[in-house]
Amino acid sequence: MKALSCILLSLSLLAACNTAYNPLEDYEQRNPVTSLEPPAARTEVSFPAETVERGKYLVGLLGCGSCHTNGAMVGTPDMAQLLAGSDTGIAYSNPLAVKNPGIVYPANITPDVATGIGSWSVPEIVAMILTGVDKHSGQTMAVMPWPSYANIHAEDAEAIAAYLLSLPPVTHEVPANVQPGQRARAPFVHFGVYQSK
Repeated sequence: MKALSCILLSLSLLAACNTAYNPLEDYEQRNPVTSLEPPAARTEVSFPAETVERGKYLVGLLGCGSCHTNGAMVGTPDMAQLLAGSDTGIAYSNPLAVKNPGIVYPANITPDVATGIGSWSVPEIVAMILTGVDKHSGQTMAVMPWPSYANIHAEDAEAIAAYLLSLPPVTHEVPANVQPGQRARAPFVHFGVYQSK
């Protein structure tokens, strides 16, 4: 009888544990694409071909497509939307600690005037790469790894800008960023490093 009581107590404890909050219940594991071949630039551009080619090489090396390509962060990149922004955002506050984290949706970095960087100048793109400050003087989140790019040589940043402005424009409006506490209407991922206690 004592053994039966222990089993029943264990089962009720197990049931209680199963009803506890599980922050991963609302998430599924995905395998992001970390390397994509950058798209070809247009041939009729005003930048020197070697500068554009250098920019293409650097965009591939820096892995820009892994965030700025729709579907890449969840393992299904849309090759027609290379570098045209992502409908999947990146949580910048911890969704395992708060139900509604802040989310950034990677921008369209093709030269589409309406939805991309088509109205940006080379110096504005260079400033964004090196300082994280956009053309409207807004500071981007460190989700865009501009602190790591701050030491890129100015010529390399200019080559990246020339390459991006030489791409075929792709019209793609990404979802609006979400402030912490607001509910996201589009999917998002979260990258984090956690240490055992």
